[in-house]
Formats: sequence, structure tokens, C-alpha cells
Amino acid sequence: MRAQNGVESFAHRCRVYYEDTDAGGIVYYVNYLKFMERARTERLRDLGFAQSTLAGEGLLFVVHSAEARYHAPARLDDELLVSAEVMELNRASLRFRQQVRRVAGDVLLCEGQFLVACVGADNLKPRAIPQALRAAFAGQGGAGTSRAGE
Repeated sequence: MRAQNGVESFAHRCRVYYEDTDAGGIVYYVNYLKFMERARTERLRDLGFAQSTLAGEGLLFVVHSAEARYHAPARLDDELLVSAEVMELNRASLRFRQQVRRVAGDVLLCEGQFLVACVGADNLKPRAIPQALRAAFAGQGGAGTSRAGE
């Protein structure tokens, strides 16, 4: 899938299961955050980096802040497409822009931004994103310019 700027974009497909919904068959609001977390994990995997391997090397990614806006409800059995675009790549953090869309009709259901920090597994202190991972994100485009001091 290509974004408007010609760069490869990324989206993870998933389906709404009964466990994701409330008594009315509508996705419970916090589950959109889970869908987006899975898309970020799959984005890393798509670039060749498994979170389990990174954790074994003493590196974790933790959500520093999250913002979500809800537009329309997803329902039981809906197929979803969850994007994970890196907007900003800093020394020790990434800012993702994400959307959850219903495949049928390409309906925007939820969108958000997430600041994800890279930390050491031993002390949970900020740690520089490894060069190989930085290069993988930079090579995929979509990552804005780094800001000084971060």
C-alpha cells in the first residue's frame, strides 16, 4: 500500500471478536488502543525487529503518551485495517500517527497519536534507539526530522 507521498505505508488487518465488544456488540473504547498497539508491534516486525528479541537485548518500547479520537463504532465481526505511521523519529522516541478503519466502506473509526519511548529493560531509563532500527524507520519514510535534545 502506498501513501500519497509514494512511500510504503503500513497497516495491520484484524477482526473484531466477541471479547472486544460490550453487551451491545460495539467495540469497547479501550480496545482500539489494543488494536493500535498490535499494529505498532507488527510494524516493527515488518521491519525485521521482533519485540521479544529487542527485550532480550535489553531494549523496551513504552508508551509515554496517547491521544485518541473516536469517530464511529466498530462492531462484532468487522474487519479492521489499523495503520502505524512514524511521524517523528527522535534519539530515544518515536511518534506514531495511527488510524483504525473498517475495511467495508473504508470508514474511519478511530485515530490517534502515540509517543513511544525507547528505554533500557534493566532501569527503564531513556536509551537511544539502535542505529539499525533508526535506519529501518528512516528508510521507510514517514519519519519526520529529529528534534534536537530528544
